[in-house]
Amino acid sequence: MKPLAAMPEDVRRACVGLFTDIDDTVTTEGRLTAAAYTALERLHEAGITVVPITGRPAGWCDMVARFWPVAGVVGENGAFFFRYDHGEKRMIRRFSQGDDERAANRQRLVAIRDRVLAEVPGAAVASDQGYRETDLAIDFCEDVPPLPRDSVDRIVGIFEEAGAVAKISSIHVNGWYGSHDKLTMSKTFATEALGIDLEANRERYVYAGDSPNDAPMFGWFPNAVGVANVLRFQDRMPALPAYVTPSEGGAGFVELVDAILEARR
Repeated sequence: MKPLAAMPEDVRRACVGLFTDIDDTVTTEGRLTAAAYTALERLHEAGITVVPITGRPAGWCDMVARFWPVAGVVGENGAFFFRYDHGEKRMIRRFSQGDDERAANRQRLVAIRDRVLAEVPGAAVASDQGYRETDLAIDFCEDVPPLPRDSVDRIVGIFEEAGAVAKISSIHVNGWYGSHDKLTMSKTFATEALGIDLEANRERYVYAGDSPNDAPMFGWFPNAVGVANVLRFQDRMPALPAYVTPSEGGAGFVELVDAILEARR
């Protein structure tokens, strides 16, 4: 990982879109700061497409798509995208699975939930679980005292023993049944909502993130950027971002936005 200052000016100037994680990338210690939200507004005003790519639930993503200055949002680690058409006042929802499949998979996750709670002391179902459509989120540090690393690994193991996919974010272990992921749905969003081939244009898009579930995005986007807290997870990720900001969380996100917009000026 190179420092953000090493990102070439022509790369920053050519940027037309930013895909970004939310928790601990745009937010700071669970809060969306005024500076970080203003950075989103500044990108929007500059004509740069912003798409949050998050593990957060459908209920939260509906709000983000409606009220934030974004082109849409990919949620639950790639289970869907939501895009709000302000002209027609209509929410467009695109899921990777049908209603029946999602319902069946939620029932399968109940057994995993029960095992995790029985076998991993201190773990809890995430407080946002009631707003989820496709996955089970287990909290290991958001609203509970931080769990040790081996406990987090055990949660992942329980999901995988049941044949589910499991990914670690900065606050949750998210598990689900299905082949969807952040990158696949990001490409789908680009094609269906933005009308672009992301594969052919990925050098003009930046991805920002901070944790292990961002690794596929870090590996795919040549100009990916990690906010500084990514350094805590660098030994747990198969792919790292090309660049890293000086600061953590929302402050690092603001530094990235400043770098992009300064090059355009």
